Amino acid sequence: MNLPALVLKPQADRRLKLGHLWIYSNEVDTDKSPLKTFSMGQQALVTTHSGKPLGIALINPNGLICGRLVSRDEKYPLNKSLLVHRIKQALALRELAFAEPYYRLIYGDADLLPGLVVDRFGDYLVVQIASAGMELVKDEIVEALVQVLKPAGVLLANEHSARSLEGLTEYTEVAYGEVPESVELIENGARFMAPVHGGQKTGWFYDHRMNRALLKQYVQGKRVLDVFSYIGGWGVQAAVAGASEVYCVDASEAATDAVLENAQLNGVADKMAAIQGKAIDVLKELIAADERFDVVVLDPPAFIKKRKDQKAGEAAYRHINELGMRLLGRDGLLVSASCSMHLGKDTLLEIVRAAGRHLDRHVQIIGQGGQGPDHPIHPAIPETDYLKAVFARVYLA
Repeated sequence: MNLPALVLKPQADRRLKLGHLWIYSNEVDTDKSPLKTFSMGQQALVTTHSGKPLGIALINPNGLICGRLVSRDEKYPLNKSLLVHRIKQALALRELAFAEPYYRLIYGDADLLPGLVVDRFGDYLVVQIASAGMELVKDEIVEALVQVLKPAGVLLANEHSARSLEGLTEYTEVAYGEVPESVELIENGARFMAPVHGGQKTGWFYDHRMNRALLKQYVQGKRVLDVFSYIGGWGVQAAVAGASEVYCVDASEAATDAVLENAQLNGVADKMAAIQGKAIDVLKELIAADERFDVVVLDPPAFIKKRKDQKAGEAAYRHINELGMRLLGRDGLLVSASCSMHLGKDTLLEIVRAAGRHLDRHVQIIGQGGQGPDHPIHPAIPETDYLKAVFARVYLA
């Protein structure tokens, strides 16, 4: 495969040699290799300024991140053969970590396939493509997945905002076999039906699996509030683990309907209720009604999507944590989570501490969690380490 060369400036290869996969536009020698000569998604041979090959990258000539390495060997471009190899490598990790076939199979950069996410729901695979380079080989992606996993169906769930950064349109289509509207998964012993057609992201969030498992030891006989519940990942598992009452709150009617369906699926419908409404409004209404819970789980969407959102986002996290604490009983447990990459673990701890002091409560951190092994962290790419969960005992000292 005769690839065009993307030549870096002197010393600009250092980060790649340390393990990073990204190339920034200001690192490219645009006299030797003008970015405008590359097409969106094109593969290119990345070289040092002196011409030494560094690997093959997918190019976005219009982006700040203008290239992402997919191979460090110039003999192996991104094609079906490399995809099969990468998928087998990723599968080996998941099969080591999990006994059942329900997990994130491909996690982008961390699995050396930047711009590609694949979630596995038993015999069904849901694929999200976020880069033009991956879009150009989507047929090969599907073929490779079919070869390695022999699924009953593959769904391309490509309706997400990240695609616009690469000039890609949004669509959802079945690329192989048949995929029903909802598919089953099992997590921590609980069963769910995930709406893979039209649900959030791929239909489910596997990333909090380990944190939801940790919660189970604290909910026996407890009254639990699951805020931003989506289809009940935290709440249904709490009920299955022995909670006496569980209330799930979400703005989406489809999500709250799914909570009750998943409760029924697990035989815990008698313990569960779903409240549709904006989280802040519902929390305030519950406070006004003098409701109290033994456990409050806060798992909001990312309040800080970009650096410019930092100040407002941190204020939003503090606000919901204060509201959550006000709903706790005298000796309650707050689970405060964040999927905002730009919110550091120390900052979330500080937010929980500050919320407690503002309410004159004592806070004890009794556990912290992150993403599971199906969301492995690339040690050279901090952005792959995004998930946080703080388990805090909160009481009047």
